[in-house]
Amino acid sequence: MGKPSISNLPHYLWKDYLSWEGSWELIDGIPYAMSPAPSLKHQSISQKIATQLELALANCQQCQALLPVDWKIDEDTVVQPDNLIVCGKIEGNFLIQAPALIVEILSISTAKKDKTTKFKLYEREGVLFYLIVDPESKGVNIYDLLQGQYVKRLDVSNEKVEFDLRVAGNCNINLDFSKIWM
Repeated sequence: MGKPSISNLPHYLWKDYLSWEGSWELIDGIPYAMSPAPSLKHQSISQKIATQLELALANCQQCQALLPVDWKIDEDTVVQPDNLIVCGKIEGNFLIQAPALIVEILSISTAKKDKTTKFKLYEREGVLFYLIVDPESKGVNIYDLLQGQYVKRLDVSNEKVEFDLRVAGNCNINLDFSKIWM
């Protein structure tokens, strides 16, 4: 008996996802458990990013900062980014449009998925800015979507960086990464 292939695995859909207990993501029909819960360091960084995003968007009428929320991309893909900015009108209990900016904070259990699977997914779905935060190295990789592909703009640790959200929502924001570390 050989190794199971991906074609032999069950393919789950949104309707299945809605019945699951606990915290999950569904990418191309494959479920990913979101446990154990994020570490205190992860949560602290996420909260500090959320605070900065909220303050940076205080005068923007078109965009809002969110913490993890279901983004239903299609019937077999639902993700929950750590921090995000959504521009435009949001209706219902989950997102159906691509966020303008996504932040994923690496952990041992999610690093590979965040750097590969979600990287490709967010690029494909047109997320303008993708930030990958590494709590261990205190570094942030910043990617900009240019002509449908991510291009690394910067690797930062303690710098201030501007993000032009005018394409999505007529806003410009600055993030000070020196303020996110514990």
